[in-house]
Amino acid sequence: MPTKAFAAPSATAPLGPLTIDRREPLPTDVEIEILYCGVCHSDLHFARNEWGMTVFPVVPGHEILGRVTRVGSKVSRFKAGDTAAVGCLVDSCRTCSSCAGGLEQFCLEGSVFTYGGPDKHSGGVTHGGYSERIVCDEAFTLKVPAGLDPARAAPLLCAGITTYSPLRKWGAGKGRKVGIVGLGGLGHMGVKFAHALGAHTVLFTTSEGKVADGKRLGADEVVVSRDTDAMARHTGSFDLILDTVSADHDLNAYLALLKLDATLVLVGAPPGPQGVSVFSLLMPRRNLAGSLIGGIAETQEMLDFCGKHGIVCDIELIRMQQINEAYERMLRSDVKYRFVIDMASLKA
Repeated sequence: MPTKAFAAPSATAPLGPLTIDRREPLPTDVEIEILYCGVCHSDLHFARNEWGMTVFPVVPGHEILGRVTRVGSKVSRFKAGDTAAVGCLVDSCRTCSSCAGGLEQFCLEGSVFTYGGPDKHSGGVTHGGYSERIVCDEAFTLKVPAGLDPARAAPLLCAGITTYSPLRKWGAGKGRKVGIVGLGGLGHMGVKFAHALGAHTVLFTTSEGKVADGKRLGADEVVVSRDTDAMARHTGSFDLILDTVSADHDLNAYLALLKLDATLVLVGAPPGPQGVSVFSLLMPRRNLAGSLIGGIAETQEMLDFCGKHGIVCDIELIRMQQINEAYERMLRSDVKYRFVIDMASLKA
């Protein structure tokens, strides 16, 4: 099917209109008219080939929410008219130990990501949500709870699950003290989830201007990390710290805040290696870990949790034609806290 999209033709060219081809729905496929697509920093990395793996032209977008228009003959969970979503994954081998354990993001044969991955059906690479429609296997299509603002729910498919998954795995909840480092697209969701899970939530930010917003979003305390005295008052007191920062920063300063056997989990991706003193881990025994997104079942769990607690992202809605400007603004951290594209503008 010819499908309108926006794509980056090269690493140095702006994104612009492109017609791509989507497959006709197979028996287990769901066809979705995309209504909203969130803008992730990964989109920018891929569009500019900053990770050295982009195949051009690339159609970014993996925070996809829309309306089901057609389903294949074997589809049982969706029907035309349903609200559905697609996140970072559209396929995996489905048979390895990771997939069998609901960890498709760590598929041992290689996860198929929503854009830039190997397209098993059409050849070439997969194309993402900066387009008018997507066709996805039912097994990788997600249900969206009724009552959530669809535009504000779209970024849950990446920013949401990226923060929810480690908070669940490392036990954020009542009686636990949890830190969130950074108040950007990821960090603001970390604060919301940690608070909703019942943890005593502490936000760390470099900006005095984000103190009030941090408390509005659910932080019990906000620490300006440039204040060494304020940081020192929390030494050895955290059960878990989730670090969402993608810029170079001192991990040792946050490791010092952990209790015995507590964990600092990285979900941000700084551009270069980050220095860690071995003694930050040895005394006392502390853990440094990383986390990606979640599997399909956990992503659905996260969406259901958001439906129960009324959790959505704080966004700025833009037109498709504003995407290049939005990328430049992302680089300046000039967004509160996630751009979302109104895909109706693609048809204008």
